[in-house]
Amino acid sequence: MSPYRLFFRGSILTVVKAIVVRRYGPPDVLQCEEVEKPVPGDDEVLIKVRASSVNPVDRMFRGSPLLIRLITGLRKPKLTRAGTDVAGQVEAAGRNVTDLKPGDQVFGACRGSFAEYVCGQKLVVKPENVTFEQAAAVPVAGITALQGLRDKGQLKAGQKVLINGASGGVGTFAVQIAKALGAHVTAVCSTRNVEMVRSIGADRVIDYTQENFVKENERYDLIFDCVGNHSLRACRRLLNPKGIFLIIGAPKVRTSLIHALEGLVMSWFVSQKIFMFIARLTKEDLAVLGDLLESGKITPVIDKRYGLCDVAEAMRQLEEGHARGKIVITVS
Repeated sequence: MSPYRLFFRGSILTVVKAIVVRRYGPPDVLQCEEVEKPVPGDDEVLIKVRASSVNPVDRMFRGSPLLIRLITGLRKPKLTRAGTDVAGQVEAAGRNVTDLKPGDQVFGACRGSFAEYVCGQKLVVKPENVTFEQAAAVPVAGITALQGLRDKGQLKAGQKVLINGASGGVGTFAVQIAKALGAHVTAVCSTRNVEMVRSIGADRVIDYTQENFVKENERYDLIFDCVGNHSLRACRRLLNPKGIFLIIGAPKVRTSLIHALEGLVMSWFVSQKIFMFIARLTKEDLAVLGDLLESGKITPVIDKRYGLCDVAEAMRQLEEGHARGKIVITVS
């Protein structure tokens, strides 16, 4: 839908569609509304959005868990615009912007990206051989996988990594990035995702409905845990003496925090390192992901596509916990 203009107190107001969250609650609080078209600041660009994607972090801006409301607002959200991942075309650039210009096709992260237009700074040029939907699937999940494996996990060529939750948004990128780093990848997923995970590069796939990976005798240099469904003690047994256990997520935030505290205490007494990891979005790593996309070393796995005004349904599917790869929002 293209923007349209209204006369307001003698001036022209350009109105566009965006997803707005004005109260905390389930996905239904995400409402498609008409808002004023944003204007870029001196260090920003205005993006005509072509696609976005949903992430577990988007749930936090709806007030879950309760503790997060100390940051997002006690009674209602301070930030009412939803969405982070974005891909689209630059329509205007602030006076201080030198690396992007109108007409450039870009992808990256902008708060409020579930919209027809959004302003932001953390954006890089999209590879020509990648669609807008593919590019929009990358930023949050891709950077989490990249920084987790490369920086916090210190993964090197020839090492062994186990990825628990390999069929999810972060997991599918982790499998491919680990292979690009030269590692031997063991991936854990459900029966219906075994062939898909194998097709994106996993050397070995464990079907968790048939086999409990914590009971095997294999040893790993890194465990990259996107699920948090096993105890740290059970997982630590699978690590090499200098191995690293990296906690990326868990179905419940309380579980993640408990694992993080357990890991902190346990690290004082064992030779392995145990971390809870939160990514930091940077243009430098977006550019790294762009190179991996362009070379074909990573290809986003897209489960389903929804329209802009169907974001609530997309979030509902994500929160059910069975998405295969990424869920994309297409903005026409």
